[in-house]
Amino acid sequence: MSHFTSIKTEIRDINALVKALEDVGFKDKVEVHEEAQKLYGFQGDLREETAEVVIRRQYLGSASNDIGFKKQEDDSYEAVISSYDRAYKYSQQWLNQLTQRYGYHVLMATVPEQGFTIEEEETLADGTIRVLVGRWV
Repeated sequence: MSHFTSIKTEIRDINALVKALEDVGFKDKVEVHEEAQKLYGFQGDLREETAEVVIRRQYLGSASNDIGFKKQEDDSYEAVISSYDRAYKYSQQWLNQLTQRYGYHVLMATVPEQGFTIEEEETLADGTIRVLVGRWV
């Protein structure tokens, strides 16, 4: 039985999190719940770990467990990923990529609210996203 690990993140915006998860391959596969739901292990066993944002194991791989994001008291979301899945595919590198996409979606949502417009957007060879914003005064 795989052990679930909780990983602290700076993720706070649930809408940007869902969009980021869709960007990294989980379009129409993300569950969002008002109340935390229990996660399932790789054998289909219900585990004690819970999360409000869930990707079920059938979308991750035949031997995978669910992946979740659990809301914390400070309104951040902690990633809940099994040790097997962290070693197999959903490692710190994957979490870094997810966090980058999350940051992009937060930026895209806040730029217009602050009176700016996107002037230019470019994805570099290393995956870095360069965004130029401007404001006419």
